[in-house]
Parts: sequence; structure tokens; C-alpha cells
Amino acid sequence: MNIALIGATGFVGRALLDELLARGHEVTALVRDPGRLAARDHLRVVRADAQDATQVRDAVAGSDAVVSAYNAGWDNPDLYRDFLKGAHAIVAGTKAAGVKRYLMVGGAGSLRAADGTQLVDAPDFPPAYRDGARAARDALEALKTEPTLDWTFLSPPVGFHAGGPDTRTGCYRTGGDAPLMAADGPGTISAADLAVALVDELEQPRHPRRRFTVAW
Repeated sequence: MNIALIGATGFVGRALLDELLARGHEVTALVRDPGRLAARDHLRVVRADAQDATQVRDAVAGSDAVVSAYNAGWDNPDLYRDFLKGAHAIVAGTKAAGVKRYLMVGGAGSLRAADGTQLVDAPDFPPAYRDGARAARDALEALKTEPTLDWTFLSPPVGFHAGGPDTRTGCYRTGGDAPLMAADGPGTISAADLAVALVDELEQPRHPRRRFTVAW
């Protein structure tokens, strides 16, 4: 397939790029600085600002699907606003280009605890991640009202930050709106296996128009 990838220079995005290319897909990577990606077979790098719907539209036109690992930067003082601005622009550009399939990597904060509350609303939720988690949650809520796109939203597990980026086992468990747990606490996964799960979903859709989560 011809896949447009947004966020290809980030932690998750690089793992997605590796997985997509390893499986033989043609990838168009949208980046602000093309110099951050080395030339590779079956990779086309396009300079584009994910916060500009027109640039997104032009870059993703002709793609079979758009995969977004967009992140406005954890150190960004305007993270909430900029994340949502980018998320909305990517959706708008994807729709304007006539691409129907859209897969987004979001956050774990919108997963629900046993009492039904979302993790991001808990008093002990890490402050450093709160704005990004709130923005990802609101992006998910917007997708739920989206009438055009065939979308899927992937939430990493709560312990995702502990996973090694280079560990690829090809194995994972899937869940819905509740966090997946391990014997010793919250589940985790590597960026490589998170990418495996998302590309599996791209190739064999099992969660159309809904969110899912994964963990080892």
C-alpha cells in the first residue's frame, strides 16, 4: 500500500517507519525538516507542516491510508493547543485529499479505570503528561463524531515509557477502553511492537471506527 506517515522522526514514528518499510509498503513521510530522515528504498520524504491542513492534503493525496504518530512535543508550553491544532489539521487534510483510512497513535490517558473514570482525570496522573493526554483524549472524542473517515485510534499501555524502542517480538495482547495489566503492574510494550500492532491493524482491520490498546 501507499502510506502517508506523519511524525516519522519521533519515538513511535521511527518504529512505524521501520515496520512499514520492512513489510514492503511505499511510505511518504511528512516532516518539517527532511534532513532528519536518511534516504531509504520505498521512502519519499515531503516537507509539510502537520498543523497546516492544506499542506497535509497536498502531501497525502493518492495515499491508501494516513498513519499519524504526531506529537507537538512534551516540552512544548502550548502542548494541548498545538496537539489539537495538528490533530484537527491532519484529519481535515486527509479528508480533503479524499483518503478514507486514518490510523492515529494517541495516549493512554483516555483509558478508563475500573470505576469508569479516565486515567488522565486521576489526581495522581503525572503532571508532565497531563496536557498531552488531555489533547489526545479530545482528539479521540472528535474522531468519534467523524462521519467520513474510516478511523482507528491506538492507545499505548500505561507503562509504555518503560518499553525498549528496539525490542521487536511481534507479540502483543489487545484490549479496548481499559488499560491492560501485567502480573506486576501496568502493561507495557516497546515502540517496535506498538508499530507491529498498528501495521497489523492497517493490513487486517479489526477495530474500525474505534479505539484499541495493546501490551505484551
